[in-house]
Amino acid sequence: MLDVLVVLFDRVQSLDVTGPVEVFSHASDAYRVRTASLGGGMVRTTNGLRMIPDADLLSTRPRDLLLIPGGPGARRSEPELVSWVREHAGRAQRLASVCTGAFLLAEAGFLAGRRATTHWAYCAALAERYPDIDVDPDPIFVRDGHVITSAGVTAGIDTALALVEEDLGRDRALAIARDLVVFLRRPGSQAQFSAQLSAQVAKREPLREVQQWIADNPAADLSVETLASRASLSPRQFARAFAAEVGMPPGRYVDRVRLESARRRLEDTTDGVEETARACGYGTPEAMRRAFTRALGASPAEYRRRFSTSSSS
Repeated sequence: MLDVLVVLFDRVQSLDVTGPVEVFSHASDAYRVRTASLGGGMVRTTNGLRMIPDADLLSTRPRDLLLIPGGPGARRSEPELVSWVREHAGRAQRLASVCTGAFLLAEAGFLAGRRATTHWAYCAALAERYPDIDVDPDPIFVRDGHVITSAGVTAGIDTALALVEEDLGRDRALAIARDLVVFLRRPGSQAQFSAQLSAQVAKREPLREVQQWIADNPAADLSVETLASRASLSPRQFARAFAAEVGMPPGRYVDRVRLESARRRLEDTTDGVEETARACGYGTPEAMRRAFTRALGASPAEYRRRFSTSSSS
């Protein structure tokens, strides 16, 4: 049995706790999950729910996995909790944080010199407060040695599924993901924001439909003229309305969607660069290479070497 110890504290984000716990509890034959707080007392989450821990942290020691959730209580954690983490977290075979739980790991000294992430809204603050951490605001989770940090809330589920896959194999992780009706698994390299999430959703239905059509058809003719025709607007009217409601010109939005589509293909499939370029609307591998280099600082081939998960598919 692998031991999972989850740290609880007042003003913890409830889903940071329950998401990973739900994943591990679906493999209760392999994991023993415990929760613990200072003094063993009940804690109140950010949404008002009350959680009663299994144990007192002061008499509990981590073994296989120590999981630290986020929330305001992690960003401004009490000295006694920081001291406990500093003294005992090193005993765990693996350390993991969800969302702003990274602040608690950082304050205890476990992220110094490491690459890490947290919720996108707090990455700048983490980097400013702890300049010895290489903070990457893009991925949904980052693994540096035995330390795993993840982005906001639901990214804790992705992290837990990745650990189950590592411990028990892909088939077991897939079965759990199916039970929970979630994807298995978003690769850690996947951006916290998709192109659609990083933009605004148009107010008018014809423009919303165009946004969805772009996402579903990255290889199609996505010129302003074609998109305007789908929205039953003149090209000038469409360009103005789209920029006003989505927050960026249609051409830039198309570029983001195509880049995201290409990234996912390179991460999750064995399609060649030329095939990926065609499928994502770039036309030529050279056009895709220029887009990747400009946006990501890496060629498509370099990106695939770093982030591909297709070998485990």
